[in-house]
Amino acid sequence: MAHRTPARMLTCAATLALSAVVVPTAYAAPHPLAQTVLHYDDSQAAEFRSAVVAGANSWNASVQNVRLVEATAGQTAEIKIVAYDGWPETTLGPARPGGRHSTVYFGREAVNEGYNTIRIAAHELGHSLGLPDNKPGPCSSLMSGSTGGVSCTNAAPNAAERAAADANYASPAAVPPASLALIVDAP
Repeated sequence: MAHRTPARMLTCAATLALSAVVVPTAYAAPHPLAQTVLHYDDSQAAEFRSAVVAGANSWNASVQNVRLVEATAGQTAEIKIVAYDGWPETTLGPARPGGRHSTVYFGREAVNEGYNTIRIAAHELGHSLGLPDNKPGPCSSLMSGSTGGVSCTNAAPNAAERAAADANYASPAAVPPASLALIVDAP
């Protein structure tokens, strides 16, 4: 008969407790637990609201460390989208919950020249996530903006752009200085 000493019982209890914590990898969360959620307010985006939602969805399908969610009425938004008649421009991010905010000026001038509204929205949201312009650049680069050409409809960030956005939200320690810059996306 095995003799159960207090030390042996404690060892058995510790072993059981540790084995209960093991979680099979098949049940692991698809996104990191530290994912940053940014709310955007498209209530002033006028006719571009659906393009803004599609642009946000493009980023959400492409990155893991940050998620763009439409703000509900009365909720504070880190990203504000405003339709206006000039060329698109955005306050360079990265936007932060409870901290730095970004404003996207969704310019009708680019739309009137024939640029794709969903690409414009995704590109400007990229600035809100802290990505600068990559001009001149090919259509395959979302952050090439207008240099991708009027016929370019690509609204998905490429691998480097995805990695840069994820890096901007990898940890709270990755917060850059509080200086702001306005990115004007003129051709």
